[in-house]
Amino acid sequence: MVINQTNISEWLKKLQSEICFALEEADGKAIFKQDIWKREEGGGGISCVIENGNVIEKGGVMFSAVHGKVPDFLLKEHAHSNSTNNIVATEDTFFATGVSIVIHPQNPMVPIIHMNIRYFEMSNGTKWLGGGIDLTPHYIFDADAQYFHQHLKTVCDKHNQTYYSKFKTWADDYFYINHRNETRGIGGIFFDRLNTTEDFNFEQNFAFWQDVGKIFAPTYVELINRNKNKPFTPENKQWQLIRRGRYVEFNLVYDKGTRFGLETNGRIESILMSLPTNASWVYDFKTQQNSEEELTLNKLKKGINWI
Repeated sequence: MVINQTNISEWLKKLQSEICFALEEADGKAIFKQDIWKREEGGGGISCVIENGNVIEKGGVMFSAVHGKVPDFLLKEHAHSNSTNNIVATEDTFFATGVSIVIHPQNPMVPIIHMNIRYFEMSNGTKWLGGGIDLTPHYIFDADAQYFHQHLKTVCDKHNQTYYSKFKTWADDYFYINHRNETRGIGGIFFDRLNTTEDFNFEQNFAFWQDVGKIFAPTYVELINRNKNKPFTPENKQWQLIRRGRYVEFNLVYDKGTRFGLETNGRIESILMSLPTNASWVYDFKTQQNSEEELTLNKLKKGINWI
């Protein structure tokens, strides 16, 4: 495959379709609604949203490919983190394409999952890959956490033996709710501005990036099947809503993808698709001692070795 804007976008659209099909099969009831949209400044996307299913309460598999003038905030960021020594001018343009996924399940025993893989380039020759996948359980089951992280490590090790440790730490640091002093979930992997280095080239990193995208469907379907029929109580549902509230806080305060979409005049419905239909903020909520809720909170920390 020739690595250019067109082929990358076409591959991402194919991945979007394959993931939607796998999730519909796992849900067994709901189907995705497809919404094609255009961006006034250039480009557009395909938003696929699923709601009110047997398993999935709300979820989205979103594709976008946008282009235009480089926004001011990226000019400032690039000036501080430019590894390519390319000078960015105000007249430079950008192209960005990616697939972003968030799934909010019905059953609180099924975890929330997020994945994003993206490609970015500027007219000055700068280009990079970014992405990641992370899991946000309402209740943390060690066996599921081990399964999830082992699959991510296998993908990373296939391409570079250093990637899992480095990108897991990056995820722990990135998916962290500073004002709560807790991680959003059990992490996963996260990477940004992945480009040519002394010992690894862009083509090899692109193959790794593709494999991260391809691991989503089989990994999450397995977690769905493990947990979708587990019984739960009204108290479990209340806890689910509180944890969704934490998810909302992270996405609106810290998430770079949300910021990029808003600051490049992206489509609001697609950007905020990551938010759940229902969430809750209970004033000064306290978990009961030795409860499953307290045990989960105690594991929302950086640096846990799950495998």
